[in-house]
Amino acid sequence: MEVSIKTVFEALSHPVRRRILTLLQAGPMRAGALADHFDLTKPTLSVHFARLKEAELITVERKGTSLVYHLNASLLEQSVAALLGLKDRHDEEE
Repeated sequence: MEVSIKTVFEALSHPVRRRILTLLQAGPMRAGALADHFDLTKPTLSVHFARLKEAELITVERKGTSLVYHLNASLLEQSVAALLGLKDRHDEEE
């Protein structure tokens, strides 16, 4: 199932989720290392991770007892391109 642009932009609407994506630009990170950057409970962070996974902006792999998160840069780039395309079309109509 292809993720909707609405789901992607809803995931991007929260500053914590945008910060997670920014951190993952440097490379894959374990959940605990990501959590160290936030003053949030684990359940709250889990909700943010779930929204980003639902939007397919991140992927997760299990390594032993740890979860390692990866940025899905290609989907993020496609989403930004779609947004810019909407702006270009709007500008042309004016």
